[in-house]
Amino acid sequence: MHNSGYQIKKLVQLALPVFAAQVAQTLMGFIDTVMAGQVSAVDMAAVAVGTSIWLPVILLFSGVIWAVPPLVSHLHGAKQEAAVRPLIHQAFYLALICALIAMGVLSQGDSLLAPLALDPELERLSVGYMEAILWGAPAFLLFQVLRSFNEGLSFTPPSMVISFVGLAINIPANYIFINGHFGMPAMGGAGCGVATAIVYWGMALTMGLYLLLSRRFRAYQLFRDFRALSWQAQRQIWALGLPIAAAVFFEVTMFTGVAIMIAPLGPVVVAGHQVAANFSTIIYMLPLSIGVAVTIRVGYYLGREEPKLARMVAKIGVLFGIAVSLFTAILTVLLRHPIADLYSNDAGVIEVALHLMLLCALYQISDAIQVVTTACLRGYKDTMPILWIALISFWGVGFTSGYVLGSTDWVVAAMGAQGYWIGFISGLSCAALLLHLRLKQVQTRYEPSATA
Repeated sequence: MHNSGYQIKKLVQLALPVFAAQVAQTLMGFIDTVMAGQVSAVDMAAVAVGTSIWLPVILLFSGVIWAVPPLVSHLHGAKQEAAVRPLIHQAFYLALICALIAMGVLSQGDSLLAPLALDPELERLSVGYMEAILWGAPAFLLFQVLRSFNEGLSFTPPSMVISFVGLAINIPANYIFINGHFGMPAMGGAGCGVATAIVYWGMALTMGLYLLLSRRFRAYQLFRDFRALSWQAQRQIWALGLPIAAAVFFEVTMFTGVAIMIAPLGPVVVAGHQVAANFSTIIYMLPLSIGVAVTIRVGYYLGREEPKLARMVAKIGVLFGIAVSLFTAILTVLLRHPIADLYSNDAGVIEVALHLMLLCALYQISDAIQVVTTACLRGYKDTMPILWIALISFWGVGFTSGYVLGSTDWVVAAMGAQGYWIGFISGLSCAALLLHLRLKQVQTRYEPSATA
């Protein structure tokens, strides 16, 4: 029951629905990019710029909620089921507090973009996108809490189904608000923000209704007997979640910050970067999904006080991630032309995207290692080192080297977007090495006699 084959089977069973759910949500970004790009390169660039603000902000707070799955899985493994509902209630309060802060930040779009001296039309559409999507922040974070409850209990299919429902809603909603139908104004790229906010509310309400009616979760009575906000419980979640959130923020801003840094190079370069970045995000969902499964299984076995099995799961998860990344890297190289053609019919945009997708293929192995290893550490509740490693790797190494190569003549002539993508490779490789070393230390602490 506890051999390698069994563990691989369990990881695949957990990871596949998570992957499908992540792909469905990422495809919303793909659809936004494609549908906005059919209007103009400026509309596509507006989605890229607006997303470069929205994603770091919302994922910063979503990262705090990522503390919930390992907490739930530990309780589940330790058979402390009665403690799960109060934990989820505190996570609800946390999500609403974080959503209010996120909405406040996103409402300042004019101020955030003013220093960039963007093209006036690009700035107007980008601000419109942010002012629309901010209304989806509460729904997005509440959905993450409900999803975390499911995943912490090792049940992942509902997230998959509901995410595909959201994807199905996203397409007609984009069509209506981008082009102006059924009495709605034609908003161009900014209309994607309205559509996405509507989709997030639909997903959150659907997940809540499912958990309310499902027999599987009836014993948890998830929506009954709400207790007052507990600062002690909030501190527990924040202590584990804040380092995760900061690490996510450092990684996401290394990527999304590039859209802002290269914005002066024009909409074509930004749009080409957005094509490659959106595709790489879809690929990223594979190791991320493996990581979610690893976090659940590691947390579960540690809750059962079986550290050797937790170590086995971690090792299998990392090797699985490497194997998958080798496969996706080859596909990226072979299929980059037809993939770029799906996003845009602008020859300039496609040319930029093709060069960047080659660099995307190069960093996928190190990206898989750092993603899955981070997930292992979350399962071990060892999150503070993740923060410092992310800061050093993504900002200290990745973004800094990207800036030097992309925007200065200090080493070579400024390489533009390609220089920043070389920085991605450097940052992710540094993170993979440092996280691997940290995981070995943590595992040795749990098993003093084990060989690291």
